[in-house]
Amino acid sequence: MNQRIAVVTGGIGGLGTAICIALAQAGRRVIAADLGARTERIAEFQRETAGLDIRFEPVDVTDFESCGALARRIEAEHGSIDILVNAAGITRDTTLRKMEPSQWDAVMRVNLDSVFNLCRHIIDGMTTRGFGRIVNISSVNGQTGQFGQANYSAAKAGMHGFTMALAREVARKGVTVNSVSPGYCETAMVMAIPEDIRAGIVDKVPVGRLGKPSEIARTVEFLTADDAGFITGANIPVNGGLFIGF
Repeated sequence: MNQRIAVVTGGIGGLGTAICIALAQAGRRVIAADLGARTERIAEFQRETAGLDIRFEPVDVTDFESCGALARRIEAEHGSIDILVNAAGITRDTTLRKMEPSQWDAVMRVNLDSVFNLCRHIIDGMTTRGFGRIVNISSVNGQTGQFGQANYSAAKAGMHGFTMALAREVARKGVTVNSVSPGYCETAMVMAIPEDIRAGIVDKVPVGRLGKPSEIARTVEFLTADDAGFITGANIPVNGGLFIGF
C-alpha cells in the first residue's frame, strides 16, 4: 500500500503541530499548510518536527485559487491527497454590539470559508480513488455558544453543518467526513486569555484542567485511520466534560 498523504491546514499552530506529529508517527507523509510569511514560527516548527516525515507548504486558506494551487503542488510532488485536516482558525472576539464587519468577515473567511476552499479542490480525487478522510476542527463553543464570540461560534457551528452535509454526499465513495470539537486546550490562543479568566474556565471543566494538543491529535489520528470507515458525519467532543450533550 502506498503511504497516505495528509494535509493539515493551520499546520504550524498549536493544535496543528500536534496533529502533524501524530499523523507522521502513524506513518503518514504530512504536509503542514499555513501562511508562508511566519518565517520564525516556520523555523521553530521545523525544529519541533525534525526527523519526522513532515513538510511545510505555504497557503492562504481564505483564497480559493491559493488552495487549488496547493493541492496541485502536493499531488505533483508527493502524490494524491488521502487525508485532509482543516485546523486553520482565528478569533476576533467582541460582543455583537461592538463587532465590526471586518471582524465577522475575517473569522468566517479563515474558519469556515477555508473548509470549502480546501475540500472543493480535493473531494473529486478522493471519491474517484474510493478513499478519503476529512476531519474538520470545530470547537465546544460551536456547540454551546460563547459570550463575545458570535462570529467564532457561528463559524464553528457552520463547520459541523458542512461536515454532516458533505458526509452524506460522499458516504458511498469510501470518504468519511467528521468533526472534532476541542474544549479549552494548552495552546497560544487559550494561554493568551488573562490568567484570572482562564482559571475560571478551568474551574468549570469537570476533569479540572486544560486539554493537551496531543489529546486532540490522538482523536484526529483515530478518525483518519484506514479502518475508521464506518464513522462519518460525526462530531467528536474532546473537552474534559465541559459540555455533555445528546
